[in-house]
Amino acid sequence: MSDTKNKEMNPDVPQEAPVKSKDELQRELAASKEGFEHTAMEMTPELEDLLASQIRKDKKEKKRAAEMLGVLAKHNFYANGLTPEELRTTLEDLGPTYVKIGQIMSSRVDLLPESYCRELEKLRQNVKPLDPAVARAVIEAETGKKIDEIYSEFRDEPIGAASIGQVHYGVLKDGTKVVTKVQRPLIADMMQKDFDLLKGLGGLLGGGDSTGSDGDALDLVTIIEEFEKVTKEELDFRIEAANTRFFKEEILTDGNVTCPTVVDELTTERIFTMTFVDGCSIGKLEALPGQGIDPMQAGRDILESYLHQVFDAGIFHADPHQGNIMVSGGKVYWIDFGMIGEITEADINALQKLIVGLLRGDVDAMADGVLAIGTSCAETDRNKLKEDLEAFSAKYMNVSTLSDIDFSALLGEVCDLADKHHIVMPGRFTMLVRSFLTIEGVMEQLCPDLNLFDIISEKLMDRMKKSFSLEQEIMSLGQGVLDVGKKVSQIPQLAAEALTDVMKGRLKINMGLTGYEDLIRDLGEKVNDIILVIIACVLFSGGCRLCQTDIQPLTPAGMPLIALIVLLVGITLGIYALKRVFRKK
Repeated sequence: MSDTKNKEMNPDVPQEAPVKSKDELQRELAASKEGFEHTAMEMTPELEDLLASQIRKDKKEKKRAAEMLGVLAKHNFYANGLTPEELRTTLEDLGPTYVKIGQIMSSRVDLLPESYCRELEKLRQNVKPLDPAVARAVIEAETGKKIDEIYSEFRDEPIGAASIGQVHYGVLKDGTKVVTKVQRPLIADMMQKDFDLLKGLGGLLGGGDSTGSDGDALDLVTIIEEFEKVTKEELDFRIEAANTRFFKEEILTDGNVTCPTVVDELTTERIFTMTFVDGCSIGKLEALPGQGIDPMQAGRDILESYLHQVFDAGIFHADPHQGNIMVSGGKVYWIDFGMIGEITEADINALQKLIVGLLRGDVDAMADGVLAIGTSCAETDRNKLKEDLEAFSAKYMNVSTLSDIDFSALLGEVCDLADKHHIVMPGRFTMLVRSFLTIEGVMEQLCPDLNLFDIISEKLMDRMKKSFSLEQEIMSLGQGVLDVGKKVSQIPQLAAEALTDVMKGRLKINMGLTGYEDLIRDLGEKVNDIILVIIACVLFSGGCRLCQTDIQPLTPAGMPLIALIVLLVGITLGIYALKRVFRKK
């Protein structure tokens, strides 16, 4: 008797829960985060007193644009070039909104070179902590209770501090050890003002449509809006709590790998409380034996959990660095679900098609896979893409199994090829690439002898076996043969029609000009440079005219602030345009 029949006949045998599809899991996660609305922070008398100087500063809104221009002028990036370090220090001086943008950009290898991403990762370190009295006052304002009514112990020294909030250790009245994340007060409103200002400037400099006329790339306003969306989600701690709860209940069901439990009654938009993981980071190798952890087994557990998130659930931890993987009492804990990624079944199928095509040397299948993942445009040439894919596949000529492929390197090379051929890869895919690189780094330090690619190979092969259908393959093959037969049978008729068109003078021949792409591109760049210089001259001239007016507000020197801004933008744009012209000579 089979196990299935035995379970049906014997009610005492535990019944397995039905496996949910990626779409079902993603819909459930989305539903768990619906209905969250932003509310203004309650300013208790204590908070108003503690934040009096900051509140007075925030009321001087019209000075913010001038302050930002002062920071940009100080760094003088338009003259010295925007190096990775200069970008990081500029964002630090601009304030928390820009620090958060930098942190997001550090994981976007599709937007910035790797050297810039590495430098921007430093923005996650050395953040100045909140005054302990402010942290306590925020918790009391959000809960309506005094600290002593909630905790039997509360430590003022934060475990860690970040641009949006910081984490404090505490013990509840019932003895439960917890950590409470506290949001920096007023930061949500300040960030919203900064984003509104950025979108206004972006509209002047970058246009308004979400894509260009050829669908090639997102404009400046759309990129800013994407950063704004991610930041707003991180500013609402209820979303991180929903993510944590979802992973606990739906994804991390294996006994060896889990995550903290959310304390609902102490979680709001601005505070987030969960059970404390009394252990250490997976990166502290010398402390692992004391936590009952074998590095090799822990590495396998972490990797299998991560691959289950990506390939089975389609929802994965998007920032799996060492600090976000803890160990305690023989178990592995994922923490910090503020940033998670989602990958669709279509994306995974396209990636699978790309890899199978690579193993078979099928360049057409590889091209189909790349084009299915990304979005092509008018400049994308499939034939040229295939030529590069042939060179790409030549490196894998002797590869016969998936375990011989460096999966994270493969993903990175695919992104580079896509960028070269003007194929825009979706943010979810580049987020996956970045997280794969991060988890690979964790594995290299934790258990360098573990064959990472063998485990990935096993997962992919298992998935391919499950998705393979002999009936579908036979039907597909039969349909292909039928299509070819139909086309062959039409050859005589098509040839006769072509001869008739020639005899009657109706035949038209379409010719495409090739080989001049570089010349056309150079001409386009020259035109762009001329347009930039013209705009710079117009802005400078307009700024000079505005100097003769008395438009408020005025600078200390008596010059209208709007005139100063227009002049600075015109000068900066002019210098930038001239540098572009001379650099190309």
